[in-house]
Amino acid sequence: MPADVTLDTVGPTHPMLPLARSFYEPGADEVAMALLGKYLVHRTTAGVHIGRIVETEAYLGPHDRAAHSARGRTARTEIMFGPPGFAYVYLIYGRYCCFNAVTGVIDHASAVLVRALEPVAGLTGSTRGPGLLCAAMGIDRRHTGSDLTASSLFIADAPALAARQIARRPRIGVDYAGAWARRLLRFYEKGNPNVSRR
Repeated sequence: MPADVTLDTVGPTHPMLPLARSFYEPGADEVAMALLGKYLVHRTTAGVHIGRIVETEAYLGPHDRAAHSARGRTARTEIMFGPPGFAYVYLIYGRYCCFNAVTGVIDHASAVLVRALEPVAGLTGSTRGPGLLCAAMGIDRRHTGSDLTASSLFIADAPALAARQIARRPRIGVDYAGAWARRLLRFYEKGNPNVSRR
């Protein structure tokens, strides 16, 4: 991690500002790879939490049997059918929250799950896994619908990783999805010790 990363900047020429909505408009697989190396930021009354994204999973829309939107348009998934660049946070196992960024055009209903972070600032506890990173970042279901381009919860820019730095593997915990469980839609930074599973 560069020594000049602070709560307000990502290097001397990269102010820590939210990514534009256009960043989220491509398909989930493209956005999932592009998010690697970017900074997840949450400004709270208790301080600022920053983590560098090192692992993601793409959920491509209703045709993807592993995506929540495959079950149709519900109160839970409504945010996925809206414009890109909004947060979708859901609960698993009755206790862990998972943070997603909605991608694609309206009604496409795709999203990227952020699975692991490299701690940068203001974080305590593990960030190796979607539930653990949400706990460390102070993210919960109240953040569903947060505009990632104009709120205290956002993703800031950083140089993209080269293709040779990115590993592709099947997603975790989606065995129910048949052939979709084998699709290489989990992406992570090779060699990063903060990845949840190699």
